[in-house]
Amino acid sequence: TSAYSSPAKSLGDPGITPLSPSHIVKDSDADDAVEQLFLVVVAIDFGTTSSGYAYSFTKEPECIHVMRRWEGGDPGVSNQKTPTTILLTPERKFHSFGYAARDFYHDLDPTESKHWLYFEKFKMKLHTTGNLTMETDLTAANGKKVKALEIFAYALQFFKEQALKELSDQGGSDFENTEVRWVITVPAIWKQPAKQFMRQAAYKAGMASPDNPEQLIIALEPEAASIYCRKLRLHQMIELSSRAPVNGYSPSDTIGTGFTQGKEHVRRNRQSRTFMVENVIGEIWSELEEGDRYIVVDSGGGTVDMTVHQIRLPEGHLKELYKATGGPYGSLGVDYEFEKLLCKIFGEDFIEQFKIKRPAAWVDLMIAFESRKRAAAPDRTNPLNITLPFSFIDYYKKFRGHSVEHALRKSNVDFVKWSSQGMLRMSPDAMNALFKPTIDQIVQHLSEVFDKPEVTNVKFLFLVGGFAESPLLQQAVQSAFGLRCRVIIPQDVGLTILKGAVLFGLDPAVIKVRRSPLTYGVGVLNRFVEGKHPPEKLLVKDGTRWCTDVFDKFISADQSVALGETVTRSYTPAKPSQLVIVINIYSSEQDSVSFITEPGVKKCGTLRLDLTGTDATVPNRREIKTLMQFGDTEIKAMAVDVATSKSVKVGIDFLNY
Repeated sequence: TSAYSSPAKSLGDPGITPLSPSHIVKDSDADDAVEQLFLVVVAIDFGTTSSGYAYSFTKEPECIHVMRRWEGGDPGVSNQKTPTTILLTPERKFHSFGYAARDFYHDLDPTESKHWLYFEKFKMKLHTTGNLTMETDLTAANGKKVKALEIFAYALQFFKEQALKELSDQGGSDFENTEVRWVITVPAIWKQPAKQFMRQAAYKAGMASPDNPEQLIIALEPEAASIYCRKLRLHQMIELSSRAPVNGYSPSDTIGTGFTQGKEHVRRNRQSRTFMVENVIGEIWSELEEGDRYIVVDSGGGTVDMTVHQIRLPEGHLKELYKATGGPYGSLGVDYEFEKLLCKIFGEDFIEQFKIKRPAAWVDLMIAFESRKRAAAPDRTNPLNITLPFSFIDYYKKFRGHSVEHALRKSNVDFVKWSSQGMLRMSPDAMNALFKPTIDQIVQHLSEVFDKPEVTNVKFLFLVGGFAESPLLQQAVQSAFGLRCRVIIPQDVGLTILKGAVLFGLDPAVIKVRRSPLTYGVGVLNRFVEGKHPPEKLLVKDGTRWCTDVFDKFISADQSVALGETVTRSYTPAKPSQLVIVINIYSSEQDSVSFITEPGVKKCGTLRLDLTGTDATVPNRREIKTLMQFGDTEIKAMAVDVATSKSVKVGIDFLNY
């Protein structure tokens, strides 16, 4: 394209025409030298159901320390993470987080508790909100609304303070925030606005700032798991595939026993919270050769997302083979099924009222369900008992005028009985039925990924995340895919992402090639070509014929992008006096897009070039060269004024546009 001035009016953007589309791959190792010197990397695994942090000193990267144990804790749930629950006072000030928040809320008198704001499982809101902004609200258990950004910032600030306190106690002197590089994990399937939202919340929590963005890295959950899984030694994992019946055991027995031995092994190591990560590449890795592929399935509370990696020797760098996929198929789906079952037995009207009127008792009931949910297994024969809180039984009688027992007899739900000790007695079949819809979705989704041409010849499937502890999920994945690849579960499966995120923070350049999830570009004007461009796109200005709404593609969906690879465009202000250029960014799930008006093309953000403070004595026709990077966990941009070689302030925004 020749450098011509474009009519400004027709585009919503100030008149801009790309001058020089070009693609530069630069050696990404050059940047590593300018890394700031942080003393420690702290990773926060901010999960839907539970959260935690771990850290490592940059001087001894082979030691990963997992945070101290939390006060509180649940029967049947032993791990180092704490529930992702947060409590605000009636005045909307932060009160407590985790078990402390839950226990305090639980002990409040019902007349008082309805004024307190209790939040749980709120992370999913960032995934499910289509038009996420800084103003998006979350709803507390009592129905009141609070800005999501505040809640996320409170939670991150809580972890920041806990981690700094632990580091200070350990070192004997105050640890400064500036000495820490923070890593926050998010699902790989999250869209750009949700990642940016997390970054904004971290800025609000004081972890990093817009002036010092490198202090915070956003890590993708299955990528973090992948980095950790490569370091596994054989005693640190359980392989489901090699389960031929041994001396009279059927494979399903061994799943259970292998896991118990695994748990014993972990429990003995529970006292020490330090994990040694051997610097050698783990034994599993010694079986992987250059070009081998494996898939990591991260199944958590809210989402399941998966990534397919290929190994590049000798350094063992990773290359993503297929864009991250997944969906809201986390273990929360099992809780929803339980809630549906309760509605079926006791009536939806009652359950809705009970949740609003007795929110603390509802939380109790779900905790009781959680521990039974963890006891579900494919070969279980004895029933699972779920204690109903006294206020449930009491409130039901007031609400309906007959007993809970009567409701159970009357409902035609076969598998659930009332036991005289005041419990719901569920047969194993009834419990397994609650898991089925969610597990079926996971298996279905995995099958679709396995059918993609890029995903042939996968050697291993690593099943990680909290939901991977479920024997029902393990068995389903093993029976569906055990013949195609080896299914492997790390021992401390719930902490895999946390530890991998620390390793990622120590060496973010380990993943060299990623895939873009969407096609991105901007709208521009091109010279009108008869026969090529549709007549309705014709615009005549000063005797020149232009085609409007042309989509100038930066990158295609599922295209490989190397770390540090930049897409360059040059833009020119419509008038010399113009101080800000705002360019709309559009995205689509389709590869081939010709016009921004096509179906499926959405405006998704803005690129803003701030020309104030740059030298005004430059020639009339300024050229601003913009470089965008799509190969990292977030989309980044920088810009330079070509005439003066000075850098121009640039913002790329997917939240507030």
